[in-house]
Amino acid sequence: MDSRCPVTVVLARFEDLIGAGLRSLIGADPSLCIVACDVEVDHLGEAIVEYEPTVTIVNLAALDALGEIRRLHADHPGTRIIVLANRPTLGECNQLLALGATACLGKEVEGRDVLNAIHLASRGLHVLPHAIPANGGAGVLPDILTPREANVLDQLRLGRTNGEIAVALSVSVETVRTHARSVFRKLGVRSRRELSSPGR
Repeated sequence: MDSRCPVTVVLARFEDLIGAGLRSLIGADPSLCIVACDVEVDHLGEAIVEYEPTVTIVNLAALDALGEIRRLHADHPGTRIIVLANRPTLGECNQLLALGATACLGKEVEGRDVLNAIHLASRGLHVLPHAIPANGGAGVLPDILTPREANVLDQLRLGRTNGEIAVALSVSVETVRTHARSVFRKLGVRSRRELSSPGR
């Protein structure tokens, strides 16, 4: 995606404090643009057709059935769906991703994690919370990528060298190496070749 073009967001209706927090958080990021907010779940499809957003953020508590995520995804495959839920379990998050969501986060996550999720989801990368209780135990999931690491990942997947990436992102080659190492660690890969392997 062109870095000069903001990521557009349709924001579903949330509880007052959460909705206000999301509007403030997203509005403060110059690369994000809310094109519609406080959209009732019954009108999300219409808002997506009208505004063609990059990302839609959905309130799981407002859905009558999880199948609504599948319908939204099927009807609007070009829009990434982020679901915010009250303390979701790993099973619930995996089910939402299987139904077509790109990301699933708990409403208690920090603001920076929400912003990171929006940026990553806009690139089609799946995002789950850092740690989710599963079967009574704590299941720790890998850290999600920062927006800069996601930029480096995009460049790596294009087959660019560290020098080319440094020029494209206006950073030093050593900074690229540092971000690349972090990307490899977080994604559990050892090389650039693995990044472009099927299933990644």
